[in-house]
Amino acid sequence: METIMLSHPHQLKKETIKPTVIALGFFDGVHLGHEKVILTAKKLAKEKEMQCAVMTFNPHPKEVLRTRKGKMDYLSPLPKKINLIKQLGVDVLYIVDFTLPFANLTPQEFVDDYLIGLNVKHVVAGFDYSYGKLGKGTMETLPFHSRNEFTQTTISKVEKSLEKVSSTHIRNLLAGGNVSPIRDFLGRHYEVIGKVVHGEKRGRQIGFPTANIKTEGYLLPKVGVYAVLVKIKERIYEGVCNIGYKPTFHGEHQSAIAVEIHLFNFEDTIYGEDVSVQWIDRIRDEKKFSSIEQLINQIQKDKVEAQQILNKLDLCSCNS
Repeated sequence: METIMLSHPHQLKKETIKPTVIALGFFDGVHLGHEKVILTAKKLAKEKEMQCAVMTFNPHPKEVLRTRKGKMDYLSPLPKKINLIKQLGVDVLYIVDFTLPFANLTPQEFVDDYLIGLNVKHVVAGFDYSYGKLGKGTMETLPFHSRNEFTQTTISKVEKSLEKVSSTHIRNLLAGGNVSPIRDFLGRHYEVIGKVVHGEKRGRQIGFPTANIKTEGYLLPKVGVYAVLVKIKERIYEGVCNIGYKPTFHGEHQSAIAVEIHLFNFEDTIYGEDVSVQWIDRIRDEKKFSSIEQLINQIQKDKVEAQQILNKLDLCSCNS
């Protein structure tokens, strides 16, 4: 897959680009709904003997357009999103730098510059896709703006258990700590990639050494304790993870949020390693204990419960 970064105004020439079927969307998480859009474009490109492209944007429009500025956390930060789209086997990925000048393009200008101008002959997008200033362009207006240069396929709503498959729904599940159902919408367990960093070493002192994971850009599940799988150097290990503020040692919200994982049957030193964490199920809320002994007893119970949850998994399905 060729990845092409575009800044407005882009400098690509239509005559140098192969006829293209393109999938449009932000694609945060690359969930099952997104996959249907992209794989439909891939199928049509093969039928039409054209190249298959995906166009996404970075950062999220909300980061640029909302009054309160600040970085968002994502289901799939850009490097992760690139990798997920690459796995779907498309030919070209366009990543458009989402800026105010780009956001201010009229719907017709967007179509002229970023579809017709990129030699697009067929567009595939979800029914709720919008484009141009204030999102005034829709799949219903796209035929008018196309100037008869391309055709289109609109993907209708994808549902699981009567719920629309959407990034918003997955975000809501994470906010509630409901990580187990996310697999039905993503097609895989929710995964976060981070680096193992030095922590306070308290886990080792109480007999439960932990790997402290520093993540950047990922939306984390609700504070609490979870059964997790951790991939380290292509091997998967089982563990129990606490996301939170360690109130037994720091008091409520008096420290930065931390992701600490106790891995079962693991003693290697992995500081500096990049690891991936798959969130399997929630065990309990984080809470403050009145003594270290109470904390140790609870961690032992958490470990047993996590092992019971993870024993029910087909690990082959998680090694993706």
